[in-house]
Amino acid sequence: MVSLTISNRIKYERLNLYRPRHYICFPIIHKMKKILLLSITVLLTITAFAQNESSDETPVNYKNLSGNIHGTLTMPKNISAKIPVVLIVADSGPTDRNGNNEQTGLNGNMYKLLAEGLAKNGVASVRFDKRMVGESKTANKLEDLRFDDYVDDAVGLIGILNDDQRFSKIVILGHGEGALAAMLAARDQPVKDIISINATSEQGDKLMTEQFKSKPQYLQDEFKTLLDSMKRGKTFDNVDLAMYPLVSTAKQKYLMSYFKYPPLRVIKMMKVPTLIIQGTTDLQVSVADAEKLKKAKSDATLITIKGMNHIMKEAPADKDANMETYANPALPLKAELVPDIVDFIKKN
Repeated sequence: MVSLTISNRIKYERLNLYRPRHYICFPIIHKMKKILLLSITVLLTITAFAQNESSDETPVNYKNLSGNIHGTLTMPKNISAKIPVVLIVADSGPTDRNGNNEQTGLNGNMYKLLAEGLAKNGVASVRFDKRMVGESKTANKLEDLRFDDYVDDAVGLIGILNDDQRFSKIVILGHGEGALAAMLAARDQPVKDIISINATSEQGDKLMTEQFKSKPQYLQDEFKTLLDSMKRGKTFDNVDLAMYPLVSTAKQKYLMSYFKYPPLRVIKMMKVPTLIIQGTTDLQVSVADAEKLKKAKSDATLITIKGMNHIMKEAPADKDANMETYANPALPLKAELVPDIVDFIKKN
């Protein structure tokens, strides 16, 4: 899950496009400015055209009991036959349709890039703002939010896609924590393929216990007390400030609902072709997790992508350099990712 806070390590340098010398007269400088502005305008126009020439984007809206879930349908251009559509289910936290999270500083645009890559290969997709994020304004308060709400929203969007006659089949793709929600949503729904990217094999409570092992002993002890309380269905109000961002009282009922689902048991129940993709330089989920998921569902396809990190971009194993990619939307997805996904979709 994307739960790491990204420190602002990226320093921006000013690009000095021209530096007037004392011997350059003003009319020449003015002319140079006009040429420069014209060049930039042409470049931006060409870039925008290149980004849009292969796809069309239209809004998607699903109304649930507490409000509206808003997203984007990305369709390849000049399509005359039915095509597959991929529903992209986002990772943990307040993540928007493009894969960004203001709270952590995540700004990688990975779901937008994924949608564009799929469209270039003749595959449609829907990505959406999670509840209480972006345009998906709902009546939920944080203390009322449950993991099952995310599952329900995915089910609702599956229903909309199933009614759309433009699509030959529905594929559901979950990233990180979203893979668990995607698999749960696929049960008893008209989903033909499941794709899991960089997803943990550990149940939520075990995952968080492991994360707390890097904390001071007193925080580990307090988390164990809190966890015991949540397992009994009771919230724990006296939370240490050092733990508050992860386990505030308002978040505890959500965590209880998330802890109910063991990923290994869930993936074992899946009855449709399943693709497991894991990056080797993911700082949050290991290749061992992917191998455990594969073992639980022996007929699944497992692909490991060398040098791909948690946000699906090329990154080294070095933590600082890896984390810098989280705040750089200009970086492309790992080159192998989209072809691997498209091959799987078209073979099944």
